[in-house]
Amino acid sequence: MTVVLVDARNVLRSRWPNVPEEELVEAVRAWAEREGMDAVIVFDRRAPEGAVGTTGESADDWIAREASRLKEPYWLVTSDRGLRERAGGRAERTIGGGAFLRDLGLAD
Repeated sequence: MTVVLVDARNVLRSRWPNVPEEELVEAVRAWAEREGMDAVIVFDRRAPEGAVGTTGESADDWIAREASRLKEPYWLVTSDRGLRERAGGRAERTIGGGAFLRDLGLAD
C-alpha cells in the first residue's frame, strides 16, 4: 500500500479561506480509503484526531525524517519547495497543496 505523507498546514493554506483542520482530515481519510492509500496527515504540534501532531519538531522535519525511513512507495503532498527538496527525492509522486484539495473536492 502506498503511503501518502501530507503536509497538513501547507494544504490547509492552499485555499482562502483556509480549510478547517477537521474537514481536511475527514476528506483525506475518505480519499485514502477510496484510493487504497495509507494517508499520514502531519500537523505542527497539535493535531486533530486521525492525524499526527509533532510535539518538539516541525511537520517538515517529521515528514523528511519519515520519508527517509520508508521502504515502501510513498507520495508527498506539499507545495513547500524546501520540503520537496528534503523529502521528495524518492517519492513516486509529489502533489501540490492546491492540486490535492481539488482531488479531495475541497477547492473552489
